[in-house]
Amino acid sequence: MSKLIITAALTGAEVTREQQPNLPITPEEIAQAAVEAYEAGAAIVHVHARLADGTPTQDRQVYGEIQRLVTEACPVIFQPSTGGAVWHTAQERLQPLELNPEMATLSTGTCNFGSDIFANPQEFMEEAARTMLERGIKPEIEVFEAGMIDNALRLVKKGLLKEPLHFNFVLGVPGAMSASVRSLAFLVDSIPPNATWTVSGIGRHETPLAVAAMAMGGHVRVGFEDNIYYRRGELATSSGQLVARIARIAHELGREVADPNEAREILGIAVKT
Repeated sequence: MSKLIITAALTGAEVTREQQPNLPITPEEIAQAAVEAYEAGAAIVHVHARLADGTPTQDRQVYGEIQRLVTEACPVIFQPSTGGAVWHTAQERLQPLELNPEMATLSTGTCNFGSDIFANPQEFMEEAARTMLERGIKPEIEVFEAGMIDNALRLVKKGLLKEPLHFNFVLGVPGAMSASVRSLAFLVDSIPPNATWTVSGIGRHETPLAVAAMAMGGHVRVGFEDNIYYRRGELATSSGQLVARIARIAHELGREVADPNEAREILGIAVKT
């Protein structure tokens, strides 16, 4: 079994300071959160940018400042979102790819997202995949519904995605696939045998699904984007605190935690020297 890759999803596009007072918003705060997550065991930081007032943004310049601060401070894999917020246009969502990050997310299908719709039409999926391929960016294929795996495999047949693939199963979003071990097992059985995968359990499902993923040989994402609580009724102090819990559980299970360069090797990303 490979070492465990822990991803820290630091901010997201939905959580507010009213809900989680410790939410990082500015580039400096997000970079500090990345350092804390790295020191706790994270190899990847998944980043959504915000404006100073907390509004989600896909602006290239804001992402560029976050990327600069993060990469100067620690050796984690910087993974920007191309999902953005549900109201961002396709052109806005793809701006972070202009920074040539090592990884970026690629959502391969449309689904309900609470009371909204997270739209990823075929044209957008193909443009995002093509851009990542041309720029040498490793896609993390975000799957909210089982059909999104089939869409990703069609992109492989079109030559727009290159195997081995890496998937992130986001489970528990209201309106999308349920957060259960049964759902996770079905998704894992549906991907190519040479693919790697991560699970992102939403809310109270974060830790139980993380433990299941560790036992199944998968990888784990935690952080304020997915869950703002440490335990019921107790807000987490940071995404780093959530990462540290996963690292402790992994240690108890005998699963070593990957450092960023080990994560690069597992994912097929060129190792930094």
